Amino acid sequence: MAWNEARKAELTEKIAQGERLTRQDGEDLYDCDDLAWLGAQAHSVRTRKNGDVVFFNVNRHLNLTNVCRASCAYCSFERKPGAKDAYTMRVEEAVSLALAMKDDGLTELHIVNGLHPTLPWKYYPRVLRELKAALPGVALKAFTATEVHYFEELSGLSAGDVLDELIDAGLESLTGGGAEIFDWEVRKQVVDHNTHWEDWSRIHRLAHQKGLKTPATMLYGHIEEPRHRVDHVLRLRELQDETGGFQVFIPLRFHNDNNRLSHLKMAAPTDVLKTFAVSRLMLDNFGHVKVFWVMHGLSTSQLALNYGADDMDGSVVEYKITHDADGFGTPDKLTRENLLELIRDAGFQPKERNTRYEVIREYDPPTALAQRRAEPQTVWA
Repeated sequence: MAWNEARKAELTEKIAQGERLTRQDGEDLYDCDDLAWLGAQAHSVRTRKNGDVVFFNVNRHLNLTNVCRASCAYCSFERKPGAKDAYTMRVEEAVSLALAMKDDGLTELHIVNGLHPTLPWKYYPRVLRELKAALPGVALKAFTATEVHYFEELSGLSAGDVLDELIDAGLESLTGGGAEIFDWEVRKQVVDHNTHWEDWSRIHRLAHQKGLKTPATMLYGHIEEPRHRVDHVLRLRELQDETGGFQVFIPLRFHNDNNRLSHLKMAAPTDVLKTFAVSRLMLDNFGHVKVFWVMHGLSTSQLALNYGADDMDGSVVEYKITHDADGFGTPDKLTRENLLELIRDAGFQPKERNTRYEVIREYDPPTALAQRRAEPQTVWA
């Protein structure tokens, strides 16, 4: 469309009044080159919902196996059986590694894996049960909807029964992965498994019915177009209207190393910020939008906090999914102090949360911290 001030004024008014944006509105927003205006609109919505707060948690990532029967075009993580760098952890190894990663205030283990062709179904609830016994105060956020769909095939159980067994073993939340892009024309070119929108949404719907709160993701910046991103978030918005079970939306930036799409350029920072802004504006029924700093870089992640994001994820360790697509230069880990500094430096107040988005600890906002540091200190004789 040809952007003009009348259209901008119309959308500004809709956003200010809290009116739901349409598919056409979303596509028009992606066509807008006024990034400052777009950011201001998204920031007004994130501020309306979450004030000047940026959430984070203390988490660790645990990938039980990188062996996968699928060969998705975007993936740098999967290995075939017998590959020299393929691995699969025994249950005892997984528990030992999780205990070694335990840190002060750890509240969450995030577990995703390849679709291992020979591991038995019972391995998965067993590993959850053993991890929960070893770390009883740590929430287990585990498995994508793609993995749960695969567990149906492995076990012969329905997804509902699979979820019941996993919940009984300690599962507190699914992960949001496996979403990629829902549009079939794009999806069939990048995904090499049979979990598509119908099953992804079915499994998250079941999880929500069982009381789980889950995240939702979108892998962007590969072969999709802006209209596919709009379609993706509209599907999520409709499902959220139905269940209310999504806690957070997480745009994930495609990385182009060591995969079959390596000829593509990664999304530029301007496209990253536009994606966050439009997503925040379209997803009026989502409480939070997370910028996963591992996939976006630290500086761009800070900027995204002014374009709709209100969560910076956590003090991730060993995030193999992206770091196997090497060369981006982000660290494997940020400490709590690192995160506090990044959030305050961007002008926001940090709040530490758990998996359920319950606030565990509040920290001084940047102004209060600066004021306290500037105050003269009393010296006692």
